Amino acid sequence: MGAPGPFPGSAGRPDAPVPGREEVDRALARLDAEHEAIETSLLALQDHAGRRLLEGAELAGTTRDRWAAAERSVTALWSYFDTYTAAVAAVRALRARRRWPSPADLAELTELLYGGAVTVAGAAAAAEGGPARLSERFSLAELVERMNGLYARSLDVIVAADAVWSALPARIDLLAAELQRTRSLAHSVGVRPGEHPAGDDLARITEELSRLRGQVVADPLAFWVSSSTGSSAPGGGRPDTERYDRAARALEDVRREIEAVLDVRQDAEQRLMRLRDVLSRADRTLTEAREARGEVLAKIASTEVPAVSGPSTVLHEQLAAAVDYRRRAQWHRLSPLLDSLEERAEDELLRARESLTAVTAPLAVRAELRGRLDAYRAKVARHGLAEDPLLAERYDMARRMLWSAPCDLRVAEQAVLRYQRAAAEAWVPEQTDGRGES
Repeated sequence: MGAPGPFPGSAGRPDAPVPGREEVDRALARLDAEHEAIETSLLALQDHAGRRLLEGAELAGTTRDRWAAAERSVTALWSYFDTYTAAVAAVRALRARRRWPSPADLAELTELLYGGAVTVAGAAAAAEGGPARLSERFSLAELVERMNGLYARSLDVIVAADAVWSALPARIDLLAAELQRTRSLAHSVGVRPGEHPAGDDLARITEELSRLRGQVVADPLAFWVSSSTGSSAPGGGRPDTERYDRAARALEDVRREIEAVLDVRQDAEQRLMRLRDVLSRADRTLTEAREARGEVLAKIASTEVPAVSGPSTVLHEQLAAAVDYRRRAQWHRLSPLLDSLEERAEDELLRARESLTAVTAPLAVRAELRGRLDAYRAKVARHGLAEDPLLAERYDMARRMLWSAPCDLRVAEQAVLRYQRAAAEAWVPEQTDGRGES
């Protein structure tokens, strides 16, 4: 709705001359156009879908309070408009008296157009929520300005509520339908409240959506965020979808969890077979380590050999539980158990291999010393020193130590080193410079 602009020579400017007939006629034309625009706006407000929804809804909270104030504003608007219409008709009737108005007519027209000549009954101000008065006087411009303010406030409530109702309930219903499909799928794989965290999440999301929808329908303005730009235009803002978005994200997380459970159902047998294989290899490795430990204790002297633990009974019990879950189609229980078992089974195999390596380390050292001794003997033979008495004696001594049981690795290593040094000295050609002669 618009407000008329200042007119030269109005009552607001007492020192200005009274306008002529042409100026008055132009002002009357603007007044007629303005009256038509105001009437059109009020009728549109009356027929607004949001207003009809507000009138028929059981409101609560912020919306109930603001709509009550808006209804009073709309009532006051129509009262002001009736007064405005009567004032415009009076101006039009005065102008229609004569084709060529007299100076007195022009002065009276000027007062009606620009002066505070419009009297509004106090009932209108009371309907607006203002203080009770017998009457108020306005100029036409002031009356239009008052109507503009009431119209903007009323329309803001209607547009904001309509925007929330148009945006959120439909989205909540779509999400609720998706939630129902997810709950059915969850039920088919055993994901139920009290039995699986995802089932508890679904129950919470269901309650939140039901509560959210009821609150949105009853109090839409509680879910309206005014424009951050400070715009005074009616409906300047947006629906607050934070709670809806949070519920949607939570449902997406649950859906991914259920998809993971479905994946478990599809490849559970293969994963169980891999687990059996990994644990079987770990058990065989531990058995080999225990056997190697006995061999080391029998063949290697003065060596600390670490103890070897038995197979993990906990892992085997959990594997049996996983097999039972699969047999009873308890996929929601099987899924986290398989994830844990796969990681722990690999750790168990690694532990078994490390135990075998630690137990067989003395045997590896003995094997390395044997290989080194044989390599030096072959090298001595290539130098034609195989029959050297000192070398033969030291070789036999080292060999007896390495091939005897139990073998003292520290003593055997010293024997191998003595043989290496003797061999190195033997194949160095003698010097012919006469050193050592008297």
